[in-house]
This record gives sequence, C-alpha cells and structure tokens, in this order.
Amino acid sequence: MARHWPLDPAVTYLNHGAYGACPWPVLHDQSEWRARLERQPTLFMGTQLDALMHGVRGRLGDFLHADADDLALLPNATTGINTVLASIDFDPGDEILTTDHEYNAIRNACLKAAARAGAQVIVARLPFPIQAPGDAHDAILERVSPRTRMAVISHVTSPTGLVLPIAQIVAALAERGIDTLVDGAHAPGMVDIDLGTLGAAYYAGNCHKWLCAPKGSGFLHVRRDRQAVIHPLVTSHGANSPRRDRTRFRLEFDWTGTFDPTPWLALPAAIEFVGGLMPEGWQDAMRANRSLALEGRRRLLGALGQAELPAPEEMIASLTAVELPADLAPAPTDPAPAAEPDATYPLDPLHEALLSDHAIEVPVYSWPHTPADCGRRRRLLRVSAQLYNSPDDYDRLAMALSDRC
Repeated sequence: MARHWPLDPAVTYLNHGAYGACPWPVLHDQSEWRARLERQPTLFMGTQLDALMHGVRGRLGDFLHADADDLALLPNATTGINTVLASIDFDPGDEILTTDHEYNAIRNACLKAAARAGAQVIVARLPFPIQAPGDAHDAILERVSPRTRMAVISHVTSPTGLVLPIAQIVAALAERGIDTLVDGAHAPGMVDIDLGTLGAAYYAGNCHKWLCAPKGSGFLHVRRDRQAVIHPLVTSHGANSPRRDRTRFRLEFDWTGTFDPTPWLALPAAIEFVGGLMPEGWQDAMRANRSLALEGRRRLLGALGQAELPAPEEMIASLTAVELPADLAPAPTDPAPAAEPDATYPLDPLHEALLSDHAIEVPVYSWPHTPADCGRRRRLLRVSAQLYNSPDDYDRLAMALSDRC
C-alpha cells in the first residue's frame, strides 16, 4: 500500500491525522485539472467550473448521505466552523457550549464569537481515560443551561482520538432547543457519516485527512431550515445574483472570488482510489484502519507498562492517544499555548527526539490546552492508522519508547 503515497520511506509516518497524505494518483488527477484550467482560464473558470463543482458536490453528497445543495465547499473544517459562528447573532449572556477535548483553533473561534456578542464559552470536561460513550454524552448535557444557544462538539476529538456518540448528543441537545455545530474535521473517511439521518444544524468536515484528498478541500453542511442566516466569510457576486436556478445559500458560497478549485475537483478521484484499494471499498478501509489503530495502541500500552485502556474500543476509529509517563523525556517549560498534534507551536522534546533519533513522525503534546480546562495537563502521544501503515510501524515506536523509559 505504501507505494501509492509519496511519503518519505525513510520515516515511519504515524501522523496522518495532522495533515493527511495524498496518494500519487490523486495528486496526478489534481495536476491534470490544474493544467486544464491554465490552458484556458476564462473558459474554465467562467463557463465550465460551475457544472464541474456541482458534480463534486454530488459525489461528496453521496458519500456523506447528504443533499448536494446543502453542501458548501470550503478549504477546511476550521473555515466552516468560523463561517457559522460569524453568521449567528449571539446575544449578551448567551452560552456557547464546547468541551475540553475540542481543537484549539475551534475553541479560539468560539471565544471570538462570544467576545463579539458579550456571550460566554462554557467548557464541558470529558473524562480521559473514559469508560463509555455515555460518559461523554452525560458530561456535555450536564453543562447545558437555559442560556445555552449553541453547542460546538467534535465527532472525533483531535487531541484524544475519541469517537463521540454524536447522534445521541445532537438529538439530546435538539430536544432542549439547542443547535449543534459538529466539528467533523477527522470524521469523513474514518467513520460512517449519514448527515441526513444525523440532522445536525451544521456539520463541518475535512477531505484532506482520512479521505486523502488534496489539501484545501473541506465542506460545510447546513440543514435547509438554517441556510437563510448562514453566509460565507467573503461577500461576492452571489449576494445579489439574479439567478433563480439555485438557492441563495448556493449562490453565495459557490463563488467567493477567484480560487484554485483543483483540491475539490480531485476529491472524486480520492474517494474512488482509496476506496478501490480494498475489496469491500470504504467500509473495508475504515475497518482495516480501526483494527490497525487498536493493535498499535495495544503495543504502545505494553511498551509503556500501562494496563488501563484510555478509552473503550467502541470509541476508537483510526486515531488513538495514550498518556505518557511523567519521566519520559522532559516536558516543555515554555508557557506558550500547548502544542497540538497539527498545530504550529514548538515541538515537544520527545516529538523532536523520536523524529531525529528514530525517524518516527508522531505527535507528542500537552493537553488540555489551558489549566483552566482541567486540574492538570497530561502529555499525550497520538498515533494514526492509514492504509500505508503496518504493525511494524507501531513496533518501531514501541521499541523507541521502551528504550527511553
């Protein structure tokens, strides 16, 4: 499998969850689209692109079990979440509910939206280690109040790799009159997604991670009854377009200025190629990655001498995190924000050592983001499982950790 990806063969790459990795055939498809665009930019962008992007939305909609007209194609999930938060008119005293397992960039977006309106961000503390999905569900609902206006909840948590019971959470919040904005950055291609059945008001996802599409391909799904109030971060021609063949939501999001459409145009190739690597398609690929992640976790816990599971198997897909013992290389003393698996902060010394001494790329970071979120910070190591990985990769990491313990 590894031959299909342009990853450095000298490095054991266990960090697919950070930025993904795009296979050669998908990159070639993107290059062909880019060449076609540059041969006749005016014809391509002004005449042909509209129909081409409609086809992309249709293919993505099929994969996500969503109506293509409810999808806005955006560069990434962070843009989608910022789009929703910037569109909602929060009132003073409103509360935006999130968790201490939420991605730091999204937490910052929530804080900005709250500060703009005089609202407040409420952080539910989810246990870690965690015993059952219901523990996460209950911890979130415990922080609901009469002032809760919106909940921003991960489908798969970035720092801890937990698959949250998002359907139950969305339904329980809806019963209380609360819309959920789902941070689905990691979910597409990792777990089954049926946006029609889920019924969340908003769902933002990435395609460059587990779908292995080019960087710059993401989406925002907005339920039909919420689309009138959601607008792109950039206002362009769609705001006063005279067209009547599509919704205002589509008109505004389809064109926000000149852009490189090739990451999205190559998305169907990514869906077809990666799914085609396994006999039973994407279901088979997701099962294989989950099985490999669980096996990798087992080997790492053994190397660290830990018997307690950080989370039950039902809450793990292609991403899993383990806590490191305090004496395993020094933790950073810099008071800067805690580094995340795919953030641009200084690397943890162990992260650097594993890469420089053992040629293993795997994130090590402090969590939660701020002491206010939890009584103490832990140092976590997070491993990913993608089709190009093998059990030997986790053995190399386990041996390196054993040597340093």
